[in-house]
Amino acid sequence: MTRANQSATPVADFVRRVREREPLVGYWLLADSPVMTERLARTGFDYLCLDQQHGLMGYSGIRDGLMAIDAGGALGPRPTVGLVRTAANDPRCIGQALDAGAAGVIVPMIDDAEAAREAVRNAKYPPLGRRSYGPMRSELRRGSDLAVVNDTTLVAVMIETAAGLDNVAEIAAVPGVDALYVGPYDLTLAIGGGHPDDPAAVEARDAALHRILRAGHAAGKAVGIHADDGDTAAARLALGFDFISIEGDLVHLEQIARSHLDRARRV
Repeated sequence: MTRANQSATPVADFVRRVREREPLVGYWLLADSPVMTERLARTGFDYLCLDQQHGLMGYSGIRDGLMAIDAGGALGPRPTVGLVRTAANDPRCIGQALDAGAAGVIVPMIDDAEAAREAVRNAKYPPLGRRSYGPMRSELRRGSDLAVVNDTTLVAVMIETAAGLDNVAEIAAVPGVDALYVGPYDLTLAIGGGHPDDPAAVEARDAALHRILRAGHAAGKAVGIHADDGDTAAARLALGFDFISIEGDLVHLEQIARSHLDRARRV
């Protein structure tokens, strides 16, 4: 694969769109079900994100899920790429996700600029980082020019702790960080909420969201966040967020099944 071809891939185009802050909508996956993932990839989401941290899948689930996204996305109305929210800011977790074919990683629990720099190092090949060479599936989609691979690997870091919120401007300024990503549930707990949906914490949470948006955009970085449903996703795009992950497969499967059951029983 030539350098020109590498730069024209769906992955490269997706990463460009994130960096240019185009509005993007993705979907969040917890279940280890490649067949379901393949079908969801056909719907036209810009990306699907496999959750290695809280999801019900190991490495084989991540690998097979990314293969399913490739297969389903090729049949949909637009290319769909796969991201992975890694289990930790760890070279093994990040390297495995990228080797399996992820377009990028969302790295949790980033407290300060040094942790953000560590996430970049874990995701990039030398001389930009320390990612070990063994691309497995990713080379099939990304080629072997490591300068291009580095340039087209998305690194998003999560702002979801009190320390991360305090240091958000410094985190956003780290070279190689492409985006901030808000974990709204942990963030609510970090600012004093008694539970993720605590109404008493809404005002403080909203102030924190605006602070993160300002810091990310001042540094020229995209800012993403979870949303429970399409209406919430639309509202958060209108608020200024650049990409939204609608969450998620298990909750929505239960909701739609219950809605059909309720309608059937009304008869």
